[in-house]
Amino acid sequence: MKLLNSFKDLSKFELILWGLSVVVIILAYVLSGSDDILTIIASLIGVTALIFVAKGYVLGQVLTVVFAIFYGIISFYFRYYGEMITYLCMTAPIAVCAVISWIRHPYKESSEVEVNHVSIRQATIMWSLAIIVTIAFYFILKAMGNANLLFSTISITTSFVASYLTFLRSPYYAIAYSANDVVLIVLWIMASMENISYLPMVFCFIMFLANDLYGFYNWRRMRNRQEK
Repeated sequence: MKLLNSFKDLSKFELILWGLSVVVIILAYVLSGSDDILTIIASLIGVTALIFVAKGYVLGQVLTVVFAIFYGIISFYFRYYGEMITYLCMTAPIAVCAVISWIRHPYKESSEVEVNHVSIRQATIMWSLAIIVTIAFYFILKAMGNANLLFSTISITTSFVASYLTFLRSPYYAIAYSANDVVLIVLWIMASMENISYLPMVFCFIMFLANDLYGFYNWRRMRNRQEK
């Protein structure tokens, strides 16, 4: 019921963006002839999560946790161990922390989260951790024989920064996720060249990119409105 009520809060543009994302993903799934039900489920959960994250609703973070679990399983099947580890061991736990953070920092009495300004100290900690995580995972993935090592490593860096900025309630989470979307589009194009059933994941992240770009625009608008 809460999910249905949250849809009622979406603007006409947000409903169109979400609907277009769903249609594109379903068409890609049908045209690819894929029988991988996990792919379509994960993709639909993902774009639904993003439209609510862009709205600044805690529900978006809850759905992000669910998406991370499904996406981790899909990545395991294609030997994208970096993606699997990133989403199950980093994105999902940080999303859980973000749920708590967002619940504790609502904007007044609304369902909208209070937008935050990232301090120099917070930014320093984030980039320091990002460097450590990137170096550590590069050698871990190399030892595991991860497919497409370079792009998988870059994906870990962008995912970590994006997740951390989401936890900090910064509009720039969307820029980091947009960069991650571009990397993942490349990764899944490579996967689709070997197995066409992964084509829906390419279109999934294309629509993720569109949603994240809108998220950046809307969060900046939210911040301006809240500060007034």
